[in-house]
Parts: sequence; C-alpha cells; structure tokens
Amino acid sequence: MRILLLGGNGQLGGELHRCLMGLGDVIALDQPEVDFCQPQSLRQAVVALHPDWIVNAAAYTNVDRAESEPQIAHLVNAESVGVLAEAALHQSAFFVHYSTDYVFDGKKGQAYIEEDETCPLNVYGESKLAGEKAVQAVGGKFLILRTSWVYSLRQGGFVTKVLEWAHSKKELRIVSDQVGSPTWARSLAVLTTLILNRAMQDENGKVWMEERTGLYHAGGEGAASRYAWAQAIIAADPMRETAMVENLLAARTEDFPTPARRPLFTALNCARLADVFGLRLPAWNEALSLCLRRSEEHTSELQSPNT
Repeated sequence: MRILLLGGNGQLGGELHRCLMGLGDVIALDQPEVDFCQPQSLRQAVVALHPDWIVNAAAYTNVDRAESEPQIAHLVNAESVGVLAEAALHQSAFFVHYSTDYVFDGKKGQAYIEEDETCPLNVYGESKLAGEKAVQAVGGKFLILRTSWVYSLRQGGFVTKVLEWAHSKKELRIVSDQVGSPTWARSLAVLTTLILNRAMQDENGKVWMEERTGLYHAGGEGAASRYAWAQAIIAADPMRETAMVENLLAARTEDFPTPARRPLFTALNCARLADVFGLRLPAWNEALSLCLRRSEEHTSELQSPNT
C-alpha cells in the first residue's frame, strides 16, 4: 500500500508520518519537493507516484497574514486542494483532507454539526471552506476531517506559547470569550491511521470507503475557552514547579486587536464520526495531559463511543 503524505513537515503532518508508516510505504512530500502555489507540481507528483491513498496535511494556516495575502491563501487552501482531489479521482486513490472550525461564524452558541450553515469571518476560513467545496465538487472517495484548535509541542503554537509565558512572566492575560475544541495533532493522526487501516483490512475496502465518503467533524471531545485551556496547560505543565506565573487574568477578544476576525464559539459536535467509524477523539483535557507527558502510546488515545 502506497500512501502519499503532503505537508509532512507540519505539526499534524509530522504526527501522521510517524503513525502511517505502519500501514505501508509512506512518501512524505513538502516544500521544496512540491509547491502548493504551483498546483501542477501536485498533479505531477500524484501521477508519478501512483499512490493508493493521498493524505493532505498541508495548508496555509497564518490566520492574520492571510488577510493581506488572500490570493496565496486561496491558492494553497482551495485551488491546489481541488487539483489534488482531481488527481486522486483519476488515480482511483482515496483522498483525506483536513479543514477547520473557522468555516463558522461562531454565532450558533452550541457545538456545530456538519450540516450547520457555514459563514467564515476571515480569509483563512473562506479559503478552507473553498477547499472543502472543491473536494466535494470533484467527488470520488474522500474524507474531509473538519477539526479545531490543533496543537502539538512544536514551537509557535498556543500550548508552547503558554508554557513559555508561564516560565517568563508573573501575570498572563488570556482571552476567555473564544471557545473551541482543542485537538492534539497526535490524536488526530491516530484517528486518521485507524480509519485507513480499517479500509485496508476490509476485503472490499473500496466499497467500505465509498459508503463512508464525506465530511466529518473531528475535534477534541468537549469545549474550552482559551482561558480554560491555558489554565489546564499550566496545571499539567511537567515543569510547573519552576514556573513564574502567579496570576492568570481573563481578557476579551477585543482587548487584543488582530487583522483577522475570530469566531467566538466553534466547538464541534463529532457524533457523526463516532456513529460511522466507531471512533472519537479523547476529551480535550485528557489529550492535553497525554501530550504534556509526551506519551508514546498511540492506540490508547482513542476510545469507543460507548466508553
């Protein structure tokens, strides 16, 4: 089984690379081997490699910079994704793509389901929604996993920033009016791997996958504000005894003006994923604890929907 992984150097792609290696021959490509600003390079890679699966973890993810680079964001997150979906269809390959909770405006007030109306507030969300639509328009055998607040222990993300601040400042101000479903990149990679493995093990895997083709929400179970998430990060910090932080203060989004508007409530309801695949991601706080302990266990990070 040959798996083409795109975006293998990112926080999700890195976890996917490690997890997928047990399933077959994984070819991980990223810059400079392929260029998402040159969609033709993606088509050429697919034709040359003849993969059975294409897993796309590449994306333009700088939410604020996208406001000043809308053409690049749409080229990477939408046009190139459509080219990949077409290439997958022509090669009879399965296609897995990841999207974001930022396709919603955050005004619903409760966890979003897949059928809820989309209304992105920023260029990033618009580009990711356009990518979803491009995949759906092409058709074929595909999974779109719409996720939320993906994190890892790589530098630059929310978790590592909070840890850095906690060890360098006595007082932190964190927004409390943004709510989402924090999702550990490793858990999402494990989920993807289990789905692929199930399809590969089925004697009629193509039919099994065709019957489950579609869009699914795949976020950490439950919801948390960024403030509550920061509280949990500090509490689970394995080096908390040396932390400097004494006060964690709640703030509002408007206290930190940014180029891109953020939706305030984008928690995801992932019941469809559990119903169709019998899988769900762990509770966000449990996954966070596993992440901060740098757990090497993979299969224990998921649970059946009845546990």
